[in-house]
Amino acid sequence: MNQLTPKPVPNEWNRRGLPPWTYHSPALFQQERCEIFLTHWQIAGHVNDIPAPGDWLSFDMLGERALVMRGQDGVVRAFHNLCRHRGARLTDGPAGHCKGALVCPFHGWVYNTDGTLRGPARPETFGQMDRSQFGLKPIDSEVWNGFIFLRFTPGPQPPLAEMLGPFAPDFTDYKAADLLPVDSPSWTTTLPVNWKSVRDVDNEGYHVAMAHPGLQDLYGRTYRDFVNEDGLAWSTATFGDAPGRLWSVKNYVALSPIPADLPLHLQRAWTYYGLFPNAVIAFTPESAQYYQDIPISATETRLQGRLYRRPNETRKSRIARYLASRIDRDTSAEDQQLSIWSNESMKSSAFEGFHLSDLEYGVRNHHDQLRKLLPAYSEETEPSQPAVA
Repeated sequence: MNQLTPKPVPNEWNRRGLPPWTYHSPALFQQERCEIFLTHWQIAGHVNDIPAPGDWLSFDMLGERALVMRGQDGVVRAFHNLCRHRGARLTDGPAGHCKGALVCPFHGWVYNTDGTLRGPARPETFGQMDRSQFGLKPIDSEVWNGFIFLRFTPGPQPPLAEMLGPFAPDFTDYKAADLLPVDSPSWTTTLPVNWKSVRDVDNEGYHVAMAHPGLQDLYGRTYRDFVNEDGLAWSTATFGDAPGRLWSVKNYVALSPIPADLPLHLQRAWTYYGLFPNAVIAFTPESAQYYQDIPISATETRLQGRLYRRPNETRKSRIARYLASRIDRDTSAEDQQLSIWSNESMKSSAFEGFHLSDLEYGVRNHHDQLRKLLPAYSEETEPSQPAVA
């Protein structure tokens, strides 16, 4: 990662995080919806999730519905998943395929795979209708190293290639554009917490030694968190210096092949690349995944992600990927419980706010990025609802 320069922890810095009220305020949540989530890049999938013309993925978030589809011309595009007639969903479910055209299940309007309207049902009943004005509404989308990103409204982030440029050398080394989805690639779960509680746990490795016995057994003392001035964050750790004591770790270390096509610093590394405000792309030598926290309300969050493998996977690599998924599954369950406990404290009269270690600077960095976008985060006590807005 020779282009990644971590931001040093300053000698003196404010160790307090966001005030507790920001974790359960419905008024603030509405501001987060409009000013953070809808205006920032979200990961919708990978181009190899939709390899054939007519393949599609869906992505729903905070009242918006996206449809990502590969056209007959091979181009991947994103649209609002609503018919221009009465707004019905054109596709239902996480993924699928259409043969040549999309047909609205409500009245039968037909759309080409490039989003243009082929024709309404009973066209003679619509007068002098200009079909060119009734194609699917596009959504801003880009493909970067194979991953499909979209945002529902224009926002403050720079072009994707510029924003993620520091990560590009590693993603090129991992051949991220060539990743293939595993069988049953997607997963999802819902937690009764504010989305920021999930991010607070995921944005620091200070808790790994205590809370994640599997990762600690795998990594030892090699885990490190880093942040950049622009809000990018990454964490990395290496394995193989010790054989491991736990069953999954011991067998993973023994069986995980050393990919000769990866540079030395990635051959025995688990690396997590954080994308503000709510997503992570993670790589191991034999696999990859992305996961993100999709807010449902001020007090509920959906965690979701997709899993990938490298092409030409060997039997040994497949076993290593399975063992890695066991370690990651346990880690995810542990983090989910920590998120619940942390979020519960935000309404306690005894909780006086965070007091952050130097090792938790990633949490502070994420909070600083939020403060730049919404001044209300800087208020120690909850303002009135009109004042928040």
